[in-house]
Amino acid sequence: MTRKWLTAAVCSMMVAAPAGFAYAQAGSKADYDAATRQADADYKVATSKCGAMKDNARDVCKLEAKRDRDVAKANAEARRDGTEKAHAKAMKTKADRDYDVAKEMCDDKKGNDKDVCVKEAKASHEQALGAAKVEKAAATGTSTDVAEARADAKKDTVDAAYKADKEKCDAMSGDAKDKCQANVKIKYAK
Repeated sequence: MTRKWLTAAVCSMMVAAPAGFAYAQAGSKADYDAATRQADADYKVATSKCGAMKDNARDVCKLEAKRDRDVAKANAEARRDGTEKAHAKAMKTKADRDYDVAKEMCDDKKGNDKDVCVKEAKASHEQALGAAKVEKAAATGTSTDVAEARADAKKDTVDAAYKADKEKCDAMSGDAKDKCQANVKIKYAK
């Protein structure tokens, strides 16, 4: 319900505002307060559903509820402030909370599968953080700042993806492992 409401609110802001200026108009404090109250209410409902679950499923459920609440509040704050910088902060919050959930989901796995899962989650996190950094640089800096943010984001994303792909090779042995590692090095020019 909250996602539909938030999506509708964001879409209506984007339609009403010229392209590229979706956050140019600051929202009202009343809208912000209503959105945060709704996020807290949705969080309570979602966490109450987690009580029936067991073990890691419960932990994942609780983190998903926390993520949804934190993202909803960050988006409400971005709408209230009406700046691209606030939007970038909301993007970072989403990236961080998605990463928390993804890492927790990896706890059900064991050995190399778990290691690969964690490194893939880290790669996704780096990619999302990179997008937030570029967004923030575009909102607050010069074209040089944006270019530097893009370069840094690309480097961090590629490094994390390299580590994830390299970890996949560790499940192999002998010639297959050597070939896998060589292919990964070629793919990432390492």
